[in-house]
Amino acid sequence: MRVQSAICLLALSVLSTVPGVHAETGEAGWLRYAPLPARTAQQYKTIPHRIVVTSQSAVVHSAANELARGLHSMLGENLQIASTLPAEDAFLLGTPAEIRQLVPDWKPPSPIAGEGFSLAKFAVQGHNDWVLAGGTDRGELYGVFHILEQIAQQKPLATDTEAPSSPIRWVNQWDNFDGSIERGYAGRSIFFDAGHVRSDLTRVSEYGRLLASVGLNGATVNNVNSNLHTLDPDMIHELARIADAFRPWGVRMSLAVDLSSPQAVGHLSTFDPLDPGVVAWWRKKVDEIYTAIPDFGGFVIKADSEGRVGPSKYGRTPAQAANTVARALRPHGGVVLYRGFVYNNHLDWNDLKADRARAGYDNFRALDGAFDRNVVIQIKHGPIDFQVREPVSPLFAALRHTNQAIELQITQEYTGQERHMVFLVPMWKVALDTDMRAQNRSTPVSEIVEGKSFHQPLGGFVGVANVGLDANWLHHPMAMANLYGFGKLAWNPELTTAEIVDSWTRLTFGNDPKVVFIVDGLQANSWRVYELYTGPLGIGTLTNILGIHYGPGIESAERNGWGQWFRADSKGIGMDRTVATGTGYIGQYPPQLAKIYESLETCPDSLLLFMHHVPYDYLLHNGKTLVQYVYDSHYEGAALAASYVPRWKTLRGLIDDQRYYETLGLFEYQAGHAVVWRDAVTAWFQHISGIPDKLGRVGHYPNRIEAESMQADGYTTVDVSPWETASGGKAVVCNRSGTCTLSTKLNQPEGNYSIAVRYFDLRTGAAQYDLLLNGKSVAHWTANATLPPAVVDPRLDGSTSTLFNVSDVRIKPGDTLTLRGTPNQGESAPVDYIEIVKQ
Repeated sequence: MRVQSAICLLALSVLSTVPGVHAETGEAGWLRYAPLPARTAQQYKTIPHRIVVTSQSAVVHSAANELARGLHSMLGENLQIASTLPAEDAFLLGTPAEIRQLVPDWKPPSPIAGEGFSLAKFAVQGHNDWVLAGGTDRGELYGVFHILEQIAQQKPLATDTEAPSSPIRWVNQWDNFDGSIERGYAGRSIFFDAGHVRSDLTRVSEYGRLLASVGLNGATVNNVNSNLHTLDPDMIHELARIADAFRPWGVRMSLAVDLSSPQAVGHLSTFDPLDPGVVAWWRKKVDEIYTAIPDFGGFVIKADSEGRVGPSKYGRTPAQAANTVARALRPHGGVVLYRGFVYNNHLDWNDLKADRARAGYDNFRALDGAFDRNVVIQIKHGPIDFQVREPVSPLFAALRHTNQAIELQITQEYTGQERHMVFLVPMWKVALDTDMRAQNRSTPVSEIVEGKSFHQPLGGFVGVANVGLDANWLHHPMAMANLYGFGKLAWNPELTTAEIVDSWTRLTFGNDPKVVFIVDGLQANSWRVYELYTGPLGIGTLTNILGIHYGPGIESAERNGWGQWFRADSKGIGMDRTVATGTGYIGQYPPQLAKIYESLETCPDSLLLFMHHVPYDYLLHNGKTLVQYVYDSHYEGAALAASYVPRWKTLRGLIDDQRYYETLGLFEYQAGHAVVWRDAVTAWFQHISGIPDKLGRVGHYPNRIEAESMQADGYTTVDVSPWETASGGKAVVCNRSGTCTLSTKLNQPEGNYSIAVRYFDLRTGAAQYDLLLNGKSVAHWTANATLPPAVVDPRLDGSTSTLFNVSDVRIKPGDTLTLRGTPNQGESAPVDYIEIVKQ
């Protein structure tokens, strides 16, 4: 009999020992620098044992020490750092000017960009040196990480010249001063606690190292919904310590600020951006910041959106507000990233022309060219809000005289919140590779944000990361691939998904061919799998948008002011965004792309319900009706999610126990939660359309025993809301202080079975469950999983629904199955159903 639960997995991870594989927490991320096998290490036997640097820069110091650290860890070599040429082979690190001081006849093999690097062998006084020349000290650091990454992947060290795609390669952290993180799913803030910067910032320095290793050069450390006291003098003094921790890794700290700061902090009577007193206040405040933080990056501004005040209060435009702040920053080299996420969250549902997707274009298009040169419009990749699939924002093609940066979300707000494995690079690649066809020519989104398409001086990539104090930074061991992948795409958006995931796998789990094959395969398809069992055909993720954005909550998107509507009724579903009959949103795209989306004949099925309203029996391009595709895709997706567990189990002994069992437990959870999604979405579609599943699966679960149908002692039946998130729309709860029981007589033929118990795991307590067969214990577990978010959600719904599974249980007709639930601290040991499946 096999039991799968967090408790059992923890026990297994403690008891199991695998020779040659030691436990790892995941804290090192992809910078493990695991020792290479002796035979493999032989290809690097001629590697130099000396590192020469002439600069006293803290970044160069980090680069040299990182090179020594990595090579010692992987090859067992002890490298010495010096400032003069040795009488042996060496690594020479420096800018071109510094290299020429050491080696006057050296010339770079090709031009080196500011943050780029060149790596090549060069004969110096009879020795074969590796010359690593960086356009700046950051370039040297990035070159060092390139060397170490190549060796960690067991690739030969080769001549190379690289440069980043764009100057802005930042992460945003939505951290609050109290230590919480908005849309953070991996513990509390590494920066803040109890209203102050943490006393120990070791973790921040390690984060800076991770960011630098993939070429990221900036970090906004506080929530875009900024605390009004962010610019208080005392807080600036505290924030300077974070900048100090980042500085050795070439990461410039920036801050999210509220435009009302002149009032809230400066106690002015107004924050009108054109008021002379406000202009003077910003200049003085920025001077104060640069005195404390000389390499300060700039400000991120969220305004006139989701309750944040903005320039509209005074009849001013985003350009006028952004320029006032940007002019204060310009003498210091700082920039403003003004978020294009400006929309009305009180739209009228009854207005068929109302459309949140139009907001970015409608609010910013007319301002093109009005922003100063150190202002960048930070645009979410899609027009809604990080859904599992959206089209790219039409605003990218509209701003042809304005700097732009694309905002991607590394933290998985709408994509499983780091409890589901969802590798987001394929989704980002779809957005970046979309050719907007602006001016009737090729203008891929990647080249627009790089500044290439419209010849803009600034631009780049912003990723909302939200790492936390969890040892492995993002809770799910697989989720770190998203942070790594974001950095790699920001450096070079032409990299393929396969290249990125393969590098990450090798750096994170090693080069064993079987490990690489399994992990690459799991990751590469995971976005598609998640989309299959959640929101199909561009409808949106279908999560509860009014709550925590995690489990299914389909109709939460409808009949409110948030504008994530899909306008479903008994006849059809989808937003009509056509020019001909709908909101006109499609007309915001350049003509060639708009023509594709406007026609049902050419609109891709993946975006059908984002662009069109169609009947449930509408035939997709694959020949299936819309509703049958929904049924089939959700069953396919849940089945694929279930396949993660056996595929991962083939790697036991090839991955350290700690990460192996942690990942296994999350895969087992995801397999169960995918069934919650499958059942909720298919039941809802069948209910609203009135069209049954041709295969008879939806609503028919012959192996289930509904909890409310079992013989109960102390348990009472309750309705679950939304109804589709519980089997039959109901569950049972134990509202007394002692234990409650559910029991039933079994009539299954004799054999081995798996028994799954669907229950609800709330944060309010830790209820106990005991499963018994003929009075003998089969399993015991505690409902204490750390499910997102880090707030109390007392509801029985699709976010708290959880599965416990025990396999290889011998059952015969007439056996009595009993489930005992013991409430704890307000958690009423709720149960949805028990499912018994022949093995």
